Amino acid sequence: MSTPTMTAIAIRDGKGDADALYAVEQPRPQPAQGQVLIRVRAAGVNRPDLLQRAGHYPPPPGAPDTLGLEVAGEVVQAAGRWQVGDRVCALLGGGGYAEYVAVDARHVLPVPAGLDLIEAAALPETVFTAYANLFEHGRLVAGEWLLLHGATSGIGVTAIQLAKAAGAQVLATARSAEKAAQARALGADVAIDSTTESFVDAAKRHGGVDVALDMVGAAVFADTLEALNPRGRIVYIAAQAGATLQVPIAAVMRKQAVLTGSTLRPRDADEKARLAAEIERVVWPWIEQGKVRVLIDKRFPLANAAQAHRHLEAGAHLGKVVLEIE
Repeated sequence: MSTPTMTAIAIRDGKGDADALYAVEQPRPQPAQGQVLIRVRAAGVNRPDLLQRAGHYPPPPGAPDTLGLEVAGEVVQAAGRWQVGDRVCALLGGGGYAEYVAVDARHVLPVPAGLDLIEAAALPETVFTAYANLFEHGRLVAGEWLLLHGATSGIGVTAIQLAKAAGAQVLATARSAEKAAQARALGADVAIDSTTESFVDAAKRHGGVDVALDMVGAAVFADTLEALNPRGRIVYIAAQAGATLQVPIAAVMRKQAVLTGSTLRPRDADEKARLAAEIERVVWPWIEQGKVRVLIDKRFPLANAAQAHRHLEAGAHLGKVVLEIE
């Protein structure tokens, strides 16, 4: 009896530009104890995928070498609380650009009421990242001000909405007047074009900020620290414009500032399971109540994964890029 196969997207020679992505036929994954098998209908495309494709973000031990950190589809082999046929989305260590994935049943969530599978595929990586860094590492609470760099990225549009749902106020920065307007439409209280206006001045007009969620890095560190209130927190989730900081220790001490950050992918299975349960408890009701919307910028067929990567790299997107799988 032959082993069932599936189509997945691999990286030619292990790394390269978008043209290194190609479709390959490979064995369908066999779920281990405690894992479900999902027939994938859609997979989110994220910046960590671009880094892995370029050879800078290897998958954790035991994860597939193929790309993809989030999917949505139907359960075809059950485990845990899931039944065959359940519509679900899942957080992965890798392998989402494929027709099937096997994943820890605890890292699987139901599709929120009112969403389709394309929208659901855009949730796990982004929501897990934004929730953990805003509310756990950043300790953001109602009434505080959040400074958000990169407002119209997949993380940005989610973070704006999560912060507002939690009762916080948001100062968002973007690199054009159009993107600033989009951030305001998503609920940001203040949004500026950082190419023409100082976010430090904007922050000071509103009494400073309490938490900064930063994916830019060194290029904006000094200004972010200046905008920060006493006992404020700067939370790093990426460093697209400089990964090494020069820290004025006296200023950090004077403000009692906290510099922190995290990555999601290397966390152990139990920690991801804990986070999944917390997100289902807190965020899923916000989605079902309409407080948090999913913004899909563009959809691409699985075979056009290279085109999807080029679109994300261009940086003009608002929200998420998703691969559709027939």
